[in-house]
Amino acid sequence: MDALDGWTRSEHTDDVAGVPTTHPVWRRGSGPGVVVVHELPGLTAGVIRFGEELVAAGYTVVLPHLFGPVGREFGAVDVARVFPRVCVSREFTKIARGETTPVAGWLRSLARELHAELGGPGVGALGMCFTGGFALAMMVDDSTVAPVLCQPAVPFIGLPGRAADLNLSPADADAVRRRAADGCSVLGIRYASDPSIGTRFDTLTSLIGDAFIRVELEGSGHSTVTEHRSQVAVDAVLAFFAERLQHAP
Repeated sequence: MDALDGWTRSEHTDDVAGVPTTHPVWRRGSGPGVVVVHELPGLTAGVIRFGEELVAAGYTVVLPHLFGPVGREFGAVDVARVFPRVCVSREFTKIARGETTPVAGWLRSLARELHAELGGPGVGALGMCFTGGFALAMMVDDSTVAPVLCQPAVPFIGLPGRAADLNLSPADADAVRRRAADGCSVLGIRYASDPSIGTRFDTLTSLIGDAFIRVELEGSGHSTVTEHRSQVAVDAVLAFFAERLQHAP
């Protein structure tokens, strides 16, 4: 059975670094809107299953497909194939410090469109690993009121200064600070022993203080809501969305 049976496919187009760019978007459910941005190597079966959990909790979930295969279980071979392509793509930053990933503008446009359709206080956004910081960049736009960062791992650690970097330009970091001061909280989830996140959670605490809700899981793992799924993590996401999107599951 196709992992996306029951989901509706459409497309969304907006500029990325000044170039009109179209990506498929899969949608399912009803209720407040949530944009779930998949991790490497693509829109895996694990990401889709997490999306279905949100649908069951009463949300309209959209899954943009930015790169890689669709509907397959996570596999190291797929990671090895997709990673080089992502690394040369103009849509994403990988090692640059103090820069917002170019595809953030496309994702903000998607969130605005969803909010305009569904109304309410705004939409939720969740990124994971390679896309973990994308939800923070989406928060720059008022349409995103519930950003969730699951194990944000970009820019890649290995060169000086990158372990603390939030994948945001200075202007966007200022916008995040202002929105947090106005009451928009940010949820961050990681396994405490996961080295790929570096000190980004400390940076977020310094940037927005108590507006950063920090969940650090015990044990070993990386993908907090998919491949190494933690019920603690999933419950934290559901509670955060329910509060911020004013939704009673």
